[in-house]
Amino acid sequence: MAVYTQLGAEALAGLIGHFDVGALVSAKGIAEGVSNSNWLIETSGAGCAAQEGGHCRFILTVYEARTEVADLPFFLGLLDHLAARGCPVPRTIHDRAGAASRMVAGADGIGKPAALIEFLPGVSVSEPTPAQARAVGEALAQVHLAAADFGGTRANGLGLAQWGELLRACGPEGLAAIHPELATLVDRELAVLERRWPTDLPRGVVHADLFPDNVLMLGDAVSGLIDFYFACTDILTYDVAVTHAAWCFSSDGRRFDARASAALLAGYDSVRPLGEAERAALPLLARGAAMRFLATRAYDWLNTPADALVTRKDPMAFARRLEFYAKAENADIFAS
Repeated sequence: MAVYTQLGAEALAGLIGHFDVGALVSAKGIAEGVSNSNWLIETSGAGCAAQEGGHCRFILTVYEARTEVADLPFFLGLLDHLAARGCPVPRTIHDRAGAASRMVAGADGIGKPAALIEFLPGVSVSEPTPAQARAVGEALAQVHLAAADFGGTRANGLGLAQWGELLRACGPEGLAAIHPELATLVDRELAVLERRWPTDLPRGVVHADLFPDNVLMLGDAVSGLIDFYFACTDILTYDVAVTHAAWCFSSDGRRFDARASAALLAGYDSVRPLGEAERAALPLLARGAAMRFLATRAYDWLNTPADALVTRKDPMAFARRLEFYAKAENADIFAS
């Protein structure tokens, strides 16, 4: 479930009334996602990008505690910037006063920021084809190029330093409770990453979480890139590595898809060719990408209450990816 803030019909109608999108017709909570509350909204407006049965469709997001209010101008401004440059990204619907977000109070009376976002058609795929992986690589490169003149910056709050903090907070016993050999893997790989992490590669705005459930597809074409709430300023090729780890393995990390890997990298390279140093760094950056999600999943695995509504994700799915990327013979998958 991903509707944590309860909004009654009157509150929803009042909120929608601040936007020039017509009257509220329906609102349906969206189960996907774990960080914020989301609804599929239909209104009586006309001339919108997405219509169903004569009604306009939007996504309403109420931002919960895990999203910093101070970061919203960066996130929402980035959406508008990318959409204006033709990227398959939903634009923010501004209210009549020109604001991209508004405060709304739930049933508990606590005010939280909310934004109305353009609805984009498409479905998220669970087993990507090589053609779909190539399209995602192309779309990611398009975003990197389009964001080059975006004025906002945001530090990566889940970078190398934070991986170590999270994993140390888990402790050797906690990691061993997940898997007997996990602490050994983490110690070895963190030492490598902390010693060798690059500091001189091209940087810019990155999505940092481009998993298949954050991409909408229509056949083999990308119709939408969504959920930019981990977006930040970081190494561009690190974003390629995150996307590679997300798209080129089975969900449990046991099976590597070489065809999807080659297609994704070729798609990216066809739009924004990787430099020699960037390509040489990809094996290490991929180890970092796997460590990032291993760290957050391990921490959540050990610290999520048993009765929480959020389903924990298996950290070992990324431990297996990390082991794959760490093998010297597998570095060839990133060769040009």
